[in-house]
Amino acid sequence: MKAWQFIRSIRFVLLLLLGFFLVDAAAAYWNPMVTSMRFRKNDFTKTISHHGGAESGRVFFGNSAVTGAYMEDKSRYPLVEMGLSYGKITDLQAILEHPWYEVKDQLVLGIDVHTMLDKLDTDPTYPWHKKAYQPYLYAYRDYFKEALTDGARQLYKGTVELNRSELFAYEPKWNDKELYFGRNKPEEDARDWERYEKLFNGSRLENGDFADNLAALDRVMTDVQAKGLDFKVVWMPLNPARPHPAYFDALKAEVNRRLQARQVPVLDLTDRYPEELFHDLVHLNREKGAPQFTKEVDEWLLSFAKPSKS
Repeated sequence: MKAWQFIRSIRFVLLLLLGFFLVDAAAAYWNPMVTSMRFRKNDFTKTISHHGGAESGRVFFGNSAVTGAYMEDKSRYPLVEMGLSYGKITDLQAILEHPWYEVKDQLVLGIDVHTMLDKLDTDPTYPWHKKAYQPYLYAYRDYFKEALTDGARQLYKGTVELNRSELFAYEPKWNDKELYFGRNKPEEDARDWERYEKLFNGSRLENGDFADNLAALDRVMTDVQAKGLDFKVVWMPLNPARPHPAYFDALKAEVNRRLQARQVPVLDLTDRYPEELFHDLVHLNREKGAPQFTKEVDEWLLSFAKPSKS
């Protein structure tokens, strides 16, 4: 009896909690982070959107260096360009293990100076970062706030300013990935290099600064082998205008050692391209660099194709 009285005494709080959970469940089912153009999109969602909602295919995974360099629409051996802003191998591991995306037949991994940095920031809206216990509305609260603010602004225009055409109108959020055109100014490259030096160049293999991503690479290789996927690695080009980051050569040697142990084919384009093909320190430009990169990757992948029987 006392328990029932206690429940009655807090029934208002319980009703509020029930209402919140119902609203949160409805929001999660709607999933506006993916389905509504009123909400900003991350690069993973953009990848799926660019392919008509398809959630499977042959994949070229990496970070923004892959986005900038690989021209899927110009390729003779087309792969789904899954370059993710701040993308790391830990992200690839999460995608494969869920799976958030079904990789079919072919997985190519592009690695550059940032792909294996454990301390590199990430995009918190990638779905694998949401904890199972987190309410949907809480996990994406900043994006709901932004969308509601935009909606209130349009409502104001439609009612107070009597501009009825603005009442339910909105400008769809940008749904394209960032590409890189032309060349940065030298002073911009200098600022980028200074920032990289400050944030990352103190990283060292012996300090365990890449431990999570090295472990993720091992798990990815085990996973693709179990699934029978054709797995290959491309070392992404670096701008020769600056030396390699202090950690890079030792890291690259360790990665190559692990890849060789699993007999993974590797295309090394680290020091292949001249400065004029780059937009900045790590991104190829779209006019010259990306077409050449796409052509070389195509030729390399096609060289593995079995000759047809006559």
